[in-house]
Formats: sequence, structure tokens, C-alpha cells
Amino acid sequence: MKAKYFLPAILLASWALGATAQTVPRPKEFYFDEDRGIGPIVVVEGSGEAAIAQLAKARERGRRMIEATAQLAHIAIADGRIDLGKQLYQQALASTQQGASTWRAVGWNYGWDLYRLGEHQAALQQWAALIPPVGAPSWLPPTLALGLWSVDRKDEAVDWYAAAVRTEPLLWGNPANHARLLPDWRDEDRARLAEVHAAWRANPPAWP
Repeated sequence: MKAKYFLPAILLASWALGATAQTVPRPKEFYFDEDRGIGPIVVVEGSGEAAIAQLAKARERGRRMIEATAQLAHIAIADGRIDLGKQLYQQALASTQQGASTWRAVGWNYGWDLYRLGEHQAALQQWAALIPPVGAPSWLPPTLALGLWSVDRKDEAVDWYAAAVRTEPLLWGNPANHARLLPDWRDEDRARLAEVHAAWRANPPAWP
């Protein structure tokens, strides 16, 4: 991968947003809502030099500029350019209105890239910021359960996993379903969530 394709991004990504500690609230009873804005951001297929060049052009032309910036951030982190990737993600977040669907998608993807770097506290901060004041997205309980368990906030993790079970008991009550429910997660992430499930099963919290 040639650094020249990242030069415009380096020049534009000139600031970083300070991370602030996020308080994770207690979960609601159920989480049935679909969050259509949440998912991998793919403006251009692939991750090689040709894809990077197309994404740089998309930024220059203003076509899905925020999404292109986020995908470049993901590629940079995957390529080991961690600082650059973080700068690009922060720029994408700063370029859209907080709470908007694009902002939420960028934050979700940034959280996962941070998590896969082993920066679990920072990932949890990104995901917690996406908890909406209204609505109950179905992705929240398992994801926050994973993040909380990974930073040793295990009681809270079990509370959030319990919300997933309350919502879909036949699905989340059995960790054998995790591969089908969470196909994009790594095996090690699903194994960690199975630990949360085991803790929930051993001592399921009462509601409320």
C-alpha cells in the first residue's frame, strides 16, 4: 500500500476529538428496534490501492464524503496506520451532525475497529454514545454486554445480556445461536459473549 494515497487524508485529518468517559445506563426491558443506519460502511468494494484511490476521489468530489472518510479510516487501521485511522474517524464524526444516521454509523464502525485493536474502553465509549434517548435498537444489548465484560464491568454486562434474552429468549438463551446471530463477529468475540451468557445463566438478574 503506497503512502501517497493517504497524503490528502493526512493533511485534512488535523485534529482529534477528546474522548470522554461514557456512563452506560441500565438497559430497558426490550430491544426490538431495527437500526438501519448501523452496519459496515462500504462506499467502494475492496481495500487495496485502487479502492483507496477511489475513496480519495469520492472525498474530493463530495460524494458520500463522510462515508468515504470512514472507510479510509477502517482501511488505515487494518493496514497498521492506527493514528491516521483514528484521525480520519474523528474527522468523519466531526463532519456530521451528532445523532444523525451517518454519525451513528461512523461511531459504530469506529467502536468496532477500536475493539479489535484491544482498546476496549474506547470502544465502549463509542458504543455508549450511540444509545438513543428514544427507541431500543436490537444491536445494543449484545454489543454493550461484550464491551462491558471486556472492561471488567461484569455485572453491567450481565444486565445488558439479560435484556437480549428478555427480547428474544429462544435466540439469546442459547450461545449455540451466536454464530448465526452475530455472523460478522470474530470467534473470540463470540466466545467472550458466551462467557457473559454463562454468567447470566448462573445468576439471571431480576427485572426491573
